Amino acid sequence: MLHHGSIDQFLTRVADRSVVPGIDALARTVRVTAAREVPLDRHGATLVYIASGAAKLVARAAVEREQVAAFNFTGDLVTVPGPGPHAYVLVALVDSELVVLPYAALRDAVRSDPAVLARLLDNCDAALGRCREKALMLGRKTASERIACFLLAMAPRIGATSGAAILLDLPMSRRDIGDSIGLTIETVSRQFSLLRDSKLIGTEGRSKVLLLDLPGLELRAGYQQNPN
Repeated sequence: MLHHGSIDQFLTRVADRSVVPGIDALARTVRVTAAREVPLDRHGATLVYIASGAAKLVARAAVEREQVAAFNFTGDLVTVPGPGPHAYVLVALVDSELVVLPYAALRDAVRSDPAVLARLLDNCDAALGRCREKALMLGRKTASERIACFLLAMAPRIGATSGAAILLDLPMSRRDIGDSIGLTIETVSRQFSLLRDSKLIGTEGRSKVLLLDLPGLELRAGYQQNPN
């Protein structure tokens, strides 16, 4: 069943308008409850627009071994790869509504529409940028630096101003965070405690994190400091 509100939202996101000829024949809207896998066609790559909610892209690297490749939130476009050396699945972190399209068919349908192609290219560029940062994080950074980098990366994506701080309401678990940045859940919890003890962050329950000192977090993350 098509929920045209979500599809119109997707089209506005990628084309600055609510109509692209033939999109209804390609798009379907799915509602997925938290912790459930998004049903996707396994024969090719799929483009998923997150109309509401949040999801994690998971690579199944081996039997009973998974890697969280990316987190995606409301308004994001995520490409789920088709068949290859590893199987990729998209799992809802919270109850979510998503618009699902076969990537190749969408590409063919909009090949003469430069506005849509430009938006899709921008989305690919942003995703590649996050991949580069993650590769550097996994290859060269300490556990403390990785957690600081993760929190700083979440700030512009899901952060909300809360006085002089930035509030993150993290939909993913500590285990998901660890699986994403190559740390055990115990190490993630310990690093959160160390950041809290250093007054760089505050926490409220398991999901809410207040970023209290952005310059301090950037220093902890190993970011280059701009000279005055």
